[in-house]
Amino acid sequence: LSQLPGWSVRSDGSIVIATGNDDALGVYRCTPYNSYGTAGESRPTRVLLKDPPTFTVRPKEEYFQEVGRELVIPCAAHGDPPPTITWLKVGSVGKNSAQVDGNSSLVLHPLIKEQHGVWECTATNRVASVTTATSVHVLGTSPHAVTNVSVLPLLLAANISWEPGFDGGYFQRFSVWYTPLVKHPPRAHHDWVSLSVPAGAQHLLVENLQPDTSYQFSVLAQNKLGSGPFSQIVTSVPRGFPVTTVPPEPPAMTVHVFLSPPRALTANETVRGVLLRWDPPAPSPVALSGYALELRQDKGGWEVLERSIPGTDTQVLVPGLIKDAFYEFRLVAFAGSYISDPSNTVNVSTAGMEVYPSRTQLPELLPQPVLAGVIGGICFLSVAVIFSTMAACIMNRRRAARVRKRRQGRSRDP
Repeated sequence: LSQLPGWSVRSDGSIVIATGNDDALGVYRCTPYNSYGTAGESRPTRVLLKDPPTFTVRPKEEYFQEVGRELVIPCAAHGDPPPTITWLKVGSVGKNSAQVDGNSSLVLHPLIKEQHGVWECTATNRVASVTTATSVHVLGTSPHAVTNVSVLPLLLAANISWEPGFDGGYFQRFSVWYTPLVKHPPRAHHDWVSLSVPAGAQHLLVENLQPDTSYQFSVLAQNKLGSGPFSQIVTSVPRGFPVTTVPPEPPAMTVHVFLSPPRALTANETVRGVLLRWDPPAPSPVALSGYALELRQDKGGWEVLERSIPGTDTQVLVPGLIKDAFYEFRLVAFAGSYISDPSNTVNVSTAGMEVYPSRTQLPELLPQPVLAGVIGGICFLSVAVIFSTMAACIMNRRRAARVRKRRQGRSRDP
């Protein structure tokens, strides 16, 4: 077998001939054997070469004929053994009225509307089967039913589309029919509503439908000879107005942001006052808003000296400190609603320092109780002076009025 191209033996002992030709003709025997020997040869089998069917006459792709007349469609084939010719209409159910003559041609007489469609000619012998097809168009009939009807549900509407069937040889128009499906209709039969389709169109928008109601749709074709059959009925439900649902708010998540304090706070004496320098806090997810400077004097309580230092600054000058005093300074950082811990504390002593008052300082940086007492005393003195002045003016007016009355009385006496 190795000397014959395309010949091989399978594991089960079958012989495979890839291409049948004259080399394959002959008588074959199979001899099985194993380590114990063989039981003998098989009965002989003869290999014969036969030809599959081949069409000698093929039908045309399309045929057009008037209804009621005769239509003959040829089809012929040869083979070894000679094939058998059969005709079949695609999609037909049961027997049809077609006939086949002695030349294997299809004879349609008289031609009727139902014979419109695709016909297949099949040639079959013991070797193989081959098929060819042709389309028959029957003219002078009413339209055929439309196919592939689809309904696209829309908001209180539906878009109906379809593929036209054969027009019967005349111009055809379409109409869409629909009806609602009601569980308990007021009549025994529900009424269908028809809508005309513009000429040449293959779709129609049906509006003013009821939401959440099932509708049945069908399409009807018509030409000058009459109406064709209704298409298949398609059921659909138009969409109603969308219901807006507010999604629930996600659970609040507490995000803990750690804002580190300003770093490396230092104090240096200058001719204008004490200069404080620092490094910004470590980076955080929240942008830095600013700083607040706090101080306390002689181990007293902490007070805010400046609460609006920009977040971009890294130094501030503190002028106007009281001479021969002991101060402590520290910084806190702000980032949105977050406040850092205080920075490191720096100590400043003004003993022996040249201190120059500043207009922007707190009034001598006095403690708030003392400052409040001073301001209260000044206000009290001012009010007392005003009342004293007003009382003096009133007394002077009364005294002047009494003097005038006395003088007038003396001038009347003889």
